Amino acid sequence: MNVAVRYYSRSGNTQKVAEHIAEAAGVEAVSVDAKDAALNEKVDVLFVGGAVYAYGIDDKLKQYLKGLSSDKVGKAVIFSTSWLSKHAIDLIKNGLTEKGIPVESETLYFKSKAVDASRDEAVKFAKRFI
Repeated sequence: MNVAVRYYSRSGNTQKVAEHIAEAAGVEAVSVDAKDAALNEKVDVLFVGGAVYAYGIDDKLKQYLKGLSSDKVGKAVIFSTSWLSKHAIDLIKNGLTEKGIPVESETLYFKSKAVDASRDEAVKFAKRFI
């Protein structure tokens, strides 16, 4: 199974969760603003994570989602961290479904303070899809 993990993180919290998911999948977590973030081959599962910043997801994540192609992604699985709201999950889901990419209904969310203890739960979550 071909798996990719992409995320955008300003504080490092979403990055930590992305790295736990990537560890479970045996791949590298890549920030969407990195040079190697593009999907060059089809993935069966794309884990995508981000957070809400001033009532929306960061423009870098928005642009990444707009650049995705449904022929490169079998399905997407969403994760998020934030201080207050799970709203990023809906925004990411909307961006993916607009591109015709199927999205798993199950998501993963951590309040920012809980991220340091998130490893085991993130690994279990990831293994359900790989």
